[in-house]
Amino acid sequence: MKVVVAHKARDIRIETRDIAPLAPQELQIQIATGGICGSDLHYYNHGGFGPISLKEPMILGHEVSGVVTKLGNDVQGFNVGDLVAVSPSRPCYQCKFCHDGMQNQCLNMRFYGSAMPMPHIQGAFRETLNAKASQCVVANGLSSAEAAMAEPLAVALHANRRAGDLLGKKVLVTGCGPIGILSILVARRAGAAEIVATDLADNALAMATRCGADRTINTAQTPDALEGFTADKGYFDVLFECSGAPVALTAGITALRPRSIIMQLGLGGDMSLPMMQITAKELDLRGSFRFHEEFATAVQLMQKGLLDVKPLATHSYALNDMQAAFDMANDRSQAMKVQITFSEYAAV
Repeated sequence: MKVVVAHKARDIRIETRDIAPLAPQELQIQIATGGICGSDLHYYNHGGFGPISLKEPMILGHEVSGVVTKLGNDVQGFNVGDLVAVSPSRPCYQCKFCHDGMQNQCLNMRFYGSAMPMPHIQGAFRETLNAKASQCVVANGLSSAEAAMAEPLAVALHANRRAGDLLGKKVLVTGCGPIGILSILVARRAGAAEIVATDLADNALAMATRCGADRTINTAQTPDALEGFTADKGYFDVLFECSGAPVALTAGITALRPRSIIMQLGLGGDMSLPMMQITAKELDLRGSFRFHEEFATAVQLMQKGLLDVKPLATHSYALNDMQAAFDMANDRSQAMKVQITFSEYAAV
């Protein structure tokens, strides 16, 4: 089978690997669609991010969907021909955090396409994937492109859960990449009364408007625009910080009213915090990392038509055009979510 392998910065290749034997309680899946994530781009552009770097060749990819072609022994609830969304999250279910219901904090997590451990956890950008049935959710009724969006949608759903009740709240979203846009969709579905979104790119802001933002602000053109929300100690109830940029976090905090919530999703490295404002306004700073049970919920919400992620999938490339796909994913003036089609099942 063909796979997409990162060797170092700006060195990704299509290579061939053997298909492993199918184990009990596994599904063999013909991958249809894979979405290029920000972490994939970090490996492509820089060979890693922060302290995490490639030390050996690694198959990329963790946002995938495909069609079941074989069932391992003891598999129930799936049929050959099912379209499935595949969760990249594989907790051990044995450590103390798994036992406490925090599987996203698993001490022995095996997450597709991660260079954090050594040897690296190989990813899912491959023509054929053997996955545990427990990772998979039947996604019949969706397109393979929609099903491959379950992973980033689950990230936004987990952040929404961490933020708490949004009914009637005024929400600020800083950073309108895929996670920011999905956070807008989720906040609107959760009953947010007003959503304002900021970004540096007009293309991203246009998508924010299309997906439910009431107002958008290009902070490259008007860097002080959020000052209009700072009167009387601030305006917004919740900040979804999705850029990982210190300037976005600082500006967002000044626009928050007392006892508001900072929901940090963006992973841009360590940032300096305006602790005087956080303390004086009694703000809650909350992190949000990955997801677990929200993955199945993401699929179900899409199947019921309650969340429409189709506008985000702006570009699709065949596997043999993988290089062009990564280059387009780097172009925020054009692309939101770039996906790679791995087989004819991408039409499902």
